[in-house]
Amino acid sequence: MKFLKLILSASLVVAVFYGLNNQIGSAPPIGKFLNPTSGIWQNEQDDFNVTDIQIEGLNNKVSVHYDEHLIPHIFAQNDLDLYKAQGYITAKHRLWQMEFQTHAAAGRLSEIIGEKALNYDREQRRKGLGFGAENALQIIKENAELLSYLQAYSEGVNSYINQLTIKDFPVEYKLLDYTPEPWTVKKTMYFLMYMTDMLSGGDSDIEYTNALREFGKERFDFLYPDFFDFDDPIIPKETDWSFIDEVITETPQSELPLDSISETLEKPNPHNGSNNWAVSPDKSYSGNPILANDPHLGLNLPSLWFIVQLATPDHNSFGASLPGTLGVISGFNNHIAWGETNATRDVKDWYKIEFQDESRTKYKYGKEWKKTTVRIEEIKIRGKETYLDSVIYTHHGPVSYDYSFKGNGKKKVGYAMKWVGHNTGNLQNSFIKLNEGKNYNDYLNAIRDWGGPSQNFVFASTAGDIAIWVQGKFPNKWKEQGKFLMDGSNPDHDWQSFIPQEFNAHTKNPERGFVSSSNQFPTDASYPFYVFNDGYDTYRNRVINDFFRAKERFNIQDFKTLQNTNFNKKASDLLPYMLENMDTSTLTTEEIGLLNIIKSWDFNSETNMLAPSIWDAWWKKLHPLIWDEFKNKEIALVTPFVYQTIYLLKNNPNDPFMDILATPEKENAHDLFLTSFKACAKELIEFKNKNGDYTWQKYKGTFVGHLLQALPAFSRFNLPIGGDKNTVNAAGKNWGPSWRMIVEMSSPPKAIGIYPGGQSGNPGSKYYDNFIDDWAAGNYLDLNFLQDQNNTDGIVATQNLTP
Repeated sequence: MKFLKLILSASLVVAVFYGLNNQIGSAPPIGKFLNPTSGIWQNEQDDFNVTDIQIEGLNNKVSVHYDEHLIPHIFAQNDLDLYKAQGYITAKHRLWQMEFQTHAAAGRLSEIIGEKALNYDREQRRKGLGFGAENALQIIKENAELLSYLQAYSEGVNSYINQLTIKDFPVEYKLLDYTPEPWTVKKTMYFLMYMTDMLSGGDSDIEYTNALREFGKERFDFLYPDFFDFDDPIIPKETDWSFIDEVITETPQSELPLDSISETLEKPNPHNGSNNWAVSPDKSYSGNPILANDPHLGLNLPSLWFIVQLATPDHNSFGASLPGTLGVISGFNNHIAWGETNATRDVKDWYKIEFQDESRTKYKYGKEWKKTTVRIEEIKIRGKETYLDSVIYTHHGPVSYDYSFKGNGKKKVGYAMKWVGHNTGNLQNSFIKLNEGKNYNDYLNAIRDWGGPSQNFVFASTAGDIAIWVQGKFPNKWKEQGKFLMDGSNPDHDWQSFIPQEFNAHTKNPERGFVSSSNQFPTDASYPFYVFNDGYDTYRNRVINDFFRAKERFNIQDFKTLQNTNFNKKASDLLPYMLENMDTSTLTTEEIGLLNIIKSWDFNSETNMLAPSIWDAWWKKLHPLIWDEFKNKEIALVTPFVYQTIYLLKNNPNDPFMDILATPEKENAHDLFLTSFKACAKELIEFKNKNGDYTWQKYKGTFVGHLLQALPAFSRFNLPIGGDKNTVNAAGKNWGPSWRMIVEMSSPPKAIGIYPGGQSGNPGSKYYDNFIDDWAAGNYLDLNFLQDQNNTDGIVATQNLTP
């Protein structure tokens, strides 16, 4: 077996323990780790060696059929048994991942890895993830049926945990020398908060406030426009919004605070994105709608996703689940298919708080002093005393910055976070309803109460409908509200209302015959509610929409081709201008060689090409030269979006920002092209001398890393996959397509899918990473959607769970 071969190498053991010492400050006792009866040796296993097992609390027998990919097909007679079985089976394959991610969300990593995680834990608590999880749990408790499903799932997880002995613990528990704890409904809420923070936890309010103060309003509006000079939104431009009769919040006549803040909380990866689309029967080769989903997230092992089939006599769903939550998240059943991309709407705002005195028991609000509340965060630290962090809460939300956090010395001033993520509603119920849905109305009813993270929910049905809703709980803001730091004492600066759900941007069966999203603008400027540029995609969406406008009919191969498209629209927008306007008279022979390579590039970022590496290195040298004014400031700033940067280079080449501060000369954009190209050439020549060549595969170095980040032995490196973050196949260094799915809505549906990982969370299993090579090559698994638990075609093993 793979793991046994690896662990027999003494160098691997040394590497694992060296990595743990460097990352977390301490490693477990090596004797425990290598103990022949309970240590790592026990983690090699035959995944198909399954036996029937009794589970307390089941009402009827549950059959779990495993296909050749280790995908479980779970057949139960009722929903309680189904979700109990889902909990058991998911824990069987992904227990450590489930628990580690919820510890991370809850700010509890210090309990496992010690004091090095303290600042991370404090940030998680100060974001209010625990506050949000508790709010979500209270809403869940109002739905007795859903609560019973969540409890059944927890009981299933705990049934698995309770049967474990130390020797059976997943390897990471042995590496970190700790034991699993019981699963609870609250842990599922924490996982949903983990996803909410990942997908809607970003903002630039403080950075924009600083930029406004530094550059002035006219310059700010040019650098950070609400809309760009092109328009290809999610909802077709011809959409008529006249049915909206809601009052738009008016701008108050009051000043905004223009504070400068040098530090910000850790923020999610701004590249978290995704693609999805669906074509109508008229644009499908078969007359059946076809849907695709392709979420772009961090690439980790164990994978974020776990493929599963969940069936009862009343519903039968298949697709990618998230370990720790119920149901299928991106998938299909016999009637409908659904998927999500991130809507990236601004749902987090910051308020300057003026406390009455240093006790922080009251804060100014209107003409009064309003009472604060205090949440004492007890952060347990392995090997150390518990750390107590007092977090002040206002009606806006937690005061994430105050004098006790990151050195803010203004003891009577704080900065409070207002975030939809603290009150997202019943997220779990949406997925339960989608799994059970039969038509468009069921889909709409499922997502109606979805509060966040805001998502573009794509839909297709066997009835022939396609649709997309930009769904979330969106504040009805006045123009520019939330773009800058606001005055927490001014009631006019509060969120006054929310956009009614029925007025969220959406389209059903559009005339053009397709719906699509790739994190671009939701609508054009005719949509009456205020939506500003929040880092929306400007490249993938144009490639996707042009693809579907290019011909009348599409088949499954077309969908596969599009998901794996490596055409770099960003490069095609700028590179010809750079080549045309760069003075090449001073280039060396080696530099001219690189220039000739990129001159002949077709803008496809394929693994064996040199040109994508030249482009990537060139851009990375050029960008900081343009915005060196930002790097040299001692306050928090964010550079303008890439599209606006390229607009500036092409249309304002003599803009003052083109001048390099560190030189006496007055540079323009054309000068920067040459300076950055020479720096790029130097880097690539050095890379080639060290590594043999600089093909895109080698230079980009895509990898799928273990969640602990300290375990290269449990990771995969230098993967042969093209593309970059601006291509439809958005594979970056450690980020990209995390689950590719294509579903044709025949009766029953036919589907293919793949993700960069494997079904098992055990590095000793061949199913730990066995999908990765096919994923990188653009291949897919045929998803075996069983219609009958007695039809076991393609099934390798069966396990029965009995009462």
